[in-house]
Parts: sequence; C-alpha cells; structure tokens
Amino acid sequence: MSLNLQTNTQHFTNPLYLESGRILEPYDITYETYGELNEDKSNVVVVCHALTGSHHAAGYYEGENKPGWWDGLIGSGKAIDTDKYFVICSNVIGSCFGSTGPMSPMLPHHEPYRYKFPVVSIKDMVKAQRILFDRLNIHRVHAIIGGSMGGMQALQFAIHYPHFANKIISLAATHATQPWAIAFNKVAQEAILKDPEFQQGYYDPDILKEQGLSGMAVGRMAGHISFLSHESMREKFGREYKLTDGLYELFGKFQVESYLEYNGYNFTKWFDPLAYLYITKAINIYDLSRGFDSLSEALKKITAQLHLISFKNDLLFRNFEMKEIADELTKIGNTNFNYFDVESDYGHDAFLVELDKFEDYIKEILK
Repeated sequence: MSLNLQTNTQHFTNPLYLESGRILEPYDITYETYGELNEDKSNVVVVCHALTGSHHAAGYYEGENKPGWWDGLIGSGKAIDTDKYFVICSNVIGSCFGSTGPMSPMLPHHEPYRYKFPVVSIKDMVKAQRILFDRLNIHRVHAIIGGSMGGMQALQFAIHYPHFANKIISLAATHATQPWAIAFNKVAQEAILKDPEFQQGYYDPDILKEQGLSGMAVGRMAGHISFLSHESMREKFGREYKLTDGLYELFGKFQVESYLEYNGYNFTKWFDPLAYLYITKAINIYDLSRGFDSLSEALKKITAQLHLISFKNDLLFRNFEMKEIADELTKIGNTNFNYFDVESDYGHDAFLVELDKFEDYIKEILK
C-alpha cells in the first residue's frame, strides 16, 4: 500500500487564548497525514514532533533524499502501520515550517512578528492541535505518540484532554524540564543572541538560509552533546582523527569535532533562530503540574491508557524522570499505565535512532 502522504495548512481566525493570557490571531497550522481515515474515524494516530522536528514525519518529498524524521516507525507494515491507521502530525505553533511562528507576518501588516510574537507553552501547542482536530471533525483518537518535546505534548494531551485519546505513548520525556536541560538550552540561546549576524532579532531570513548563523551553530553543538552519551560517542567516533589533518596542526580535527561542526552549521541553514528561542523557552517552562497543587493532582486527570518509555542512558531527560511519573501514578492508584525503560547506551536521540529496540512494543500497544 502507498503511504498516501498529504500536506495541508488550515487557517484559523478565532483567537487562540494562550496560557500567558495573550492571544494569537489569526494563525495557521500545517500538518501532514498518512494512510486512510476509516468510516467511524476510530483509526487515528496523532504523532507529536520534537524541538527541531516538523509535520514531515514520514515518507519522501519530491526531489529529496532524506525521509521524514520518524520514517522508520511510520508506514506500510511498520510499527505505526499506515495500512491500518490514519496518522496525523502537525507542525507546532511557534515553529518555522508553516504553522504560525515568530517569523510569520503579523496581520494587518506584512512585517514578521519577531519579538512581538507571544511566548507559547507546550500546553498552547496542544490546544492549537486540539482545535485543528475539531476542524477536521476528529473528536477522539486511537493514540497519541511522541518523543522528547513530542512526549511532553502527549502527556499534556493526557491531562488537559483526558477523553480525547484511548492511548498515550510518551518517549524520552519528563514531567517538568530540569535544570540540566535548561542549562543546555541557555548555551544555545546565549550563542544566538550574542552573534552580531542575529542583529538582535532583526536579521534577514534569506541571508541566514544562505550563510547560516555561527552563534546558533555553536549552540546546536552543545545540544548535540546532550543528545548523545559518553558511550555512543566513544563507539561512533572513538579517537579517530581526520585523515587529511596533521595531529600537531592546531586546527586539525577529531572525527567528533567534524561531526559537531557539520551538524551545527548545517542546521542553521534550515531552522530559524527566533523559532529556536521560542521553542526552547516553551520546553524550559514545561511543567505538567502547573495549574495544579502537585504533580499527582495533575496525573489524577488521566483516563487514557498511558505508556511511558525512557532510555537508560538518556542524559537530557534522565530515565528516572519518567520513573517519577510512574511512581506518582502508582501512589494515586492508577493501574492503567506501563513504564518501560529501554536498554540503550545511545543517549537521548535513541528514540529517533534505535527504533528496533522499541518498535515491537509500540506495535503491541497500538493493537
């Protein structure tokens, strides 16, 4: 069967009331769907993306040789089987791939919002998606799944829209962003803000697409360190040195240095720096217990079957952060959940890379 990849954008004119008390109007949400919606609409699986992800979760665009970010998991016969399920992945508000974000035109003018864009939270991103699904006439879904910031969205859905999904699967996430992760985001934010080419937010996006932004590249390098682990770096690069460089050349490089450089600089040509600042802010202020007396009060709202998946050597969101959610659920007498800690040395990015370690588990959950 074909993937039946379709990309659409919906335009909303009703105001979106944000957690901060501010309003976003009008706004657009770009989303992608795969597979076919069945007659009673009972086969919908919602996929939520991470910080630098987008609605393009699977399949190939014409003329591109790189597939969507979770292509190994979504498709015909795969864990999220598009022969069975109708899969929707939408780009979050605040991002830079079609949904309204800081570089979108601020109506009635055609100038971009830039810093006039309101701070959005993960809860706001989820609320906007919920409004999108209403528009699409989808009022209940089979499952919601996401990793990292996508896992945060899945958990927010579980608490704030308790009757929307039958199953919630959250991978490599946490119940509240901890100082370690906030610290890595701080390095990236500072590196962007202090780069003169950033022009205090008034840069020309076309120039950055061509030249990149070195400050953002440096910040992204720090990010990459937090996505891997001591073990995975050792296995991936060891102490390999670039063959063309001399050991005693001051700027001769180890493979790990080349990797960080390549990924850092490349990234800045396709991801917008203001969107990066806004989304890392949303991640930093994420806390499931906000608006409740405690985490357990928040978790009492959950009625869906909940699946928590952590990765043993995740340095960004430690596996015990997921276990804390599991322990709280046990304490309040919730028996409708599972906690699975994946044996992995890869680090945080295992949820994108080591699919073979959990794809069967996901398949089983979705059944």
